[in-house]
Amino acid sequence: MNFITDRQTLEDLKITGKFRPGSIFSLFNRVRTAGGEKLLEAMFGSPLLDAGEINKRAGIFRFFQQKAVKFPFDPAAVEDMHNYLEGASGGGFANFRKLVLEWVIKDGQYAALQQGIQNTIAVLIVCRDLYRQFGQYSDNPYLEEIMVVLKIVGDRRLGWLASPGDERADGRLPFLRLVRYDHLLRRVLRKELGMLLSVLYSLDVSIAVGQVAAERHFSYAVALPKERNRIRAEGLTHPSLENAVGNTVSFSGEKNLVFLTGANMAGKSTLMKSFGIAMYLAHMGFPVAAEMMEFSVKDGIYSSINVPDNLALGYSHFYSEVLRVKKVAEEVSKAKDLIVIFDELFKGTNVKDAYDATLAVTEAFSTYRACFFIISTHIIEVGEALRQRCDNIRFRYLATMMEGTTPRYTYRLEEGITADRQGMIIIENEGILEMLLTEDEIK
Repeated sequence: MNFITDRQTLEDLKITGKFRPGSIFSLFNRVRTAGGEKLLEAMFGSPLLDAGEINKRAGIFRFFQQKAVKFPFDPAAVEDMHNYLEGASGGGFANFRKLVLEWVIKDGQYAALQQGIQNTIAVLIVCRDLYRQFGQYSDNPYLEEIMVVLKIVGDRRLGWLASPGDERADGRLPFLRLVRYDHLLRRVLRKELGMLLSVLYSLDVSIAVGQVAAERHFSYAVALPKERNRIRAEGLTHPSLENAVGNTVSFSGEKNLVFLTGANMAGKSTLMKSFGIAMYLAHMGFPVAAEMMEFSVKDGIYSSINVPDNLALGYSHFYSEVLRVKKVAEEVSKAKDLIVIFDELFKGTNVKDAYDATLAVTEAFSTYRACFFIISTHIIEVGEALRQRCDNIRFRYLATMMEGTTPRYTYRLEEGITADRQGMIIIENEGILEMLLTEDEIK
């Protein structure tokens, strides 16, 4: 079973995207190798569903963060090793043919072979020394990977790594030694060296993630079994914002829905995105932008924040919203434990329909106690009606302070339902109405 989400949610939260400015992937993409980047992409594509696995991965990241380890390998050498192992070994005759072609037409095949073997040896030597050093730490969550590497580099057939032998005056391996090493590395130990590369890529990712956590002062969420059915995040912020105001967000089976109100620009969308991103990263075992977080494992996450219309299909913005709510309702009704984030439900229709629909949908969703919801709206009257009907909803708002006619946003969650209505004040502050006055009206 895979963690459930979809493209809309990934777009809303800006989770993925190697070349997308501001994506969460790009925030963590400090890896040094192509293989490490592929592994990082795979992790972002497959959040975990087992609390033990999540906590184990988080422990490995924390270990490298605390040790402040730098990636000790030359990325170019690792890439050469990968390319070398991917190539076919034709044996002594094929290598002799490459040598002859090097003499005759300088085609570069033999030089590339020399470089591949030498860089593979260099990587193996660094592995041997590095992983012996890692093995000295007690209570090491990386121990399983360490033992894999030590077993490979400690193979008696690689005993010559202690003194790989004299190179020629031009720095290259003698032909017979090259043939022997090539047979051993690409034929006899090919599978084992492939495993070793996988561990190196994991090391690359772990070091990169630990560095980001240290620089940004992120913490590691503690995963709880699904049946605990709770989430609590303290000091929660958006990972891309520095010096942001932190807030506490919590859910349980008794209070499984947060009804969020607040003025425009008060920070509702940012808070909801912050929570969604934190939940996604927490299921990956990655550090989160919070002072503390613990969470019960969920089956997936859906959001409806930036729902576009679809001109090709003739869908209005409102109808696209309805289809999005329908999609989420289908998933929730299948007894899945989900995180659901709705930002300003039904803003594409008139106020009366938006009120009725937001009230009915919010009340219906709230009955699914294994799912946790954040639903925001500008229609604060819905909150008053929900207070009368539901006992499992937390009412929170982001306050606005007025300094004369200028609104100041605290970005702090308060308990209750906002009474702020600053829309017309902002319009008046911008002088829009004055711009539209005729000369006679001005007189």
